[in-house]
Amino acid sequence: MREKVMPDVLAPAVLGPLRLRNRVLKAATYEKRARRGLVTDELIDFHVRHAAGGVGMTTVAYCAVSPEGRTDGHQIVWRDEAVPGLRRLTEAVHAEGAAISAQVGHSGPVADSTKTKLPALGPSRSLSLQSLRPVKAATPTDIDRVVQAHGEAAKMAVAAGFDAVEIHLGHNYLASSFLSPKLNKRTDSYGGSLANRARFALRIMRAVREAVGDRIAILAKLNMDDGVPGGFWLDEAIAVAQWLEAEGTVDALEMTAGSSLLNPMYLFKGDAPVREFASVMREPIRTGVKLVGSRFLREYPYQDGYLLDDARQIRAAVDLPMVLLGGVTNRQIMDTAMREGFQFVAMGRALLREPDLINRIAADSGTRSLCNHNNRCMVTIFTGSRCVLTPENPPQP
Repeated sequence: MREKVMPDVLAPAVLGPLRLRNRVLKAATYEKRARRGLVTDELIDFHVRHAAGGVGMTTVAYCAVSPEGRTDGHQIVWRDEAVPGLRRLTEAVHAEGAAISAQVGHSGPVADSTKTKLPALGPSRSLSLQSLRPVKAATPTDIDRVVQAHGEAAKMAVAAGFDAVEIHLGHNYLASSFLSPKLNKRTDSYGGSLANRARFALRIMRAVREAVGDRIAILAKLNMDDGVPGGFWLDEAIAVAQWLEAEGTVDALEMTAGSSLLNPMYLFKGDAPVREFASVMREPIRTGVKLVGSRFLREYPYQDGYLLDDARQIRAAVDLPMVLLGGVTNRQIMDTAMREGFQFVAMGRALLREPDLINRIAADSGTRSLCNHNNRCMVTIFTGSRCVLTPENPPQP
């Protein structure tokens, strides 16, 4: 049952079979530090910095269940060859006293097939905005293969020493694209009604639970809405969350929003640095973004805890532990989350700016994040560099 007394966000907590030193999770943010699908020292250093900085658990993003399920040609793919490096990574994080989770998923129509050299998969045939190439409609055989691959990936996560897996059901990646009535035009048992559109995601979660049992914690990252007309919205998210709870396949829900395919800035809020995004893209997409990028990369006002209002509605509908994501930058919003019945908080951009922010908040609860939500860190993610202070990127006043 849901906790009745407001917990201390910086005190130890239980997540499924896992005990964490505090309730703060480093959210999955693409690091671009893997090479040829394998762990590098740079990737290890990235997560060690966050572990040493005080988070309860850091999340590796993102580990694909199959080669065509990557968004980038270098991303980690779950296979035997990757396990030794992943074990080095988990051991290094554990040495700093933190737990470590692996974000597991299939990018679906978000994949850039020019980088993966494989056709992208979706619920229905479409044209990829990333590669300007066709997205293949997943066959029943593809669906069965990807479901099985999630279970196998979860087993490998156990073998590699991960404490948790976060299954990606958001952002119009493959499972999320099946949930979306805008993207899913199927007429078989995986299209049409919400029960049919959710069938794939529910099968994935069953496969993961069957594969690992209670050996590690299982989280699901689920969209509350896609941020596009005709997409997946909150009323359907509530129903899917209730189905996940009823099936017992998850230990916690992390609610998110937005479509990496159709409206990426809907998740992040704040500035949309179109010029900077264009600078790291290839032609002809670079020119297209410069000309019309503001129509696609829309700006939304930022405020602390900006996903809280919608997440409250999920919170009221289920008793599962929940993670609050979106604009968690200080002790005040963390305490608000605890008071509202959330068991954990997840932080992304604030920790990209300051990996040691949790240690500093623990020492002084009035500590303010230097993140100014201008979203230039998104460009540093895709170039594999770090978010740093510059004259163009000053601290928040």
